[in-house]
Amino acid sequence: MSSLPWPSFWEHIPEADRDVLSDVLTELLATGVLLGTEGRGRTQYLTARDYRREIAEYLAPLHLDLIEDPENSLLQARPIPGECGLTARFSKAESLLLLVLWRIYDDIRQSRVTPIVLTSAREVFEKWRLYFERIEAPSEPQLERILSRFRRLRLIRLQSKSEVENFSDLGVEILPTLPRVIPFENEAAWVQQAEVYRDGGGPDSDSDTDGGDAA
Repeated sequence: MSSLPWPSFWEHIPEADRDVLSDVLTELLATGVLLGTEGRGRTQYLTARDYRREIAEYLAPLHLDLIEDPENSLLQARPIPGECGLTARFSKAESLLLLVLWRIYDDIRQSRVTPIVLTSAREVFEKWRLYFERIEAPSEPQLERILSRFRRLRLIRLQSKSEVENFSDLGVEILPTLPRVIPFENEAAWVQQAEVYRDGGGPDSDSDTDGGDAA
């Protein structure tokens, strides 16, 4: 239990739930996402559902919108564009990779209804070259670093490297949190944004996004 006093506006929350609720807030502010599919995260998610209103009201002054996705057992703290100062900063390569992953996710969801969207490092390379043929694709070490960051932000899950012989065979599960980080109403909106990069625009280094890391 924290040495700091428990807030008076949450006195109604039982002692037994306070540590878990504190962990939930820490996870949401550190990564933007609480995954409740397994292990400790499952316990946190089940507790957080009982205090969804309290959590949403806590995040509101930070201009973070709390989104619940029961189908995938997750909560997401999504920054309000133009209002929240806790948005992630992505490099140009990271922004391009987000666009690639968004398109893969959207194409798969359009073709069949499934809560799980799986791809591979090989397909990510291939789609990059398809969508951004004039922009050099990231090297294998660079792609691995970017994917690792996206994993920490709970945007994807990665297969263990020990399970595959080649990095290109590495499995990548795109979580439904990712399309909310870069929300597009439809494919046409995606194409419009992608054209900015194809024409040589976009950030050269770090850039604000509409969501993601809320640390």
